[in-house]
Amino acid sequence: MINFIDDIIKRHLIPAENYLYGFAELAGLLQKKFIGFNYGISIGRKLDYEIVDKVINGPNPEYYSHYRQINEDLGLLTKRISEDLNKNNIETLNIEPTVSTSELDSIYFRTLRTDLSHKMVATRAGLGWIGKTDLFISKKFGPRLRLVSILLKTPLKSKSNPIDISRCGKCNICVDICPAKAANGKLWDITVEREEFFDPWKCRNQCAEFGKIRLGIDARICGICVAACPIGQKNA
Repeated sequence: MINFIDDIIKRHLIPAENYLYGFAELAGLLQKKFIGFNYGISIGRKLDYEIVDKVINGPNPEYYSHYRQINEDLGLLTKRISEDLNKNNIETLNIEPTVSTSELDSIYFRTLRTDLSHKMVATRAGLGWIGKTDLFISKKFGPRLRLVSILLKTPLKSKSNPIDISRCGKCNICVDICPAKAANGKLWDITVEREEFFDPWKCRNQCAEFGKIRLGIDARICGICVAACPIGQKNA
């Protein structure tokens, strides 16, 4: 079965070099609303490196447009993959790649945590780890990607071991460059709560300011640490 699912996914990842994906075992890690869906597919789509490289002092319209387009593309991608899986009696549940600004400011404002973490699914799939500014750092693209998840009831065995600890080491580039000073440099691992190393409210407020000042819209986006991280850069 896993080879069959593998083939369906690969059929949709075009061009293949722009994507990474993996399987995760998620039993005991999800909210009750996802009961029965104990397995996940994590898919990452590479961001355009030239666009990301232009993000130096904050987001620009090109980066914002690209970010939104990749999220939209990932939503459509998972829909198509799920339709193929459903046709073969494999039940799926798609999780959108992001939430809207209004949802972030209302439903998720108290904790800034969504119902399911794409980053958690990706670490369980062995695709990467969590960086010092709470970015997902993939082994292939660094933080220069967007993630999406599909949940399944059908058993899937991960192709790679889950990643439980950070691989950022002593690097503090993202910590030092963060305009919100949202990170303290502590390394992530699966026993460390997000707030122990990163303040998401500081990040959110800075992103809101960037949206207003640099883009002239109500948006929550930055990208400075994404561009600054040496992992995944072309010349790294």
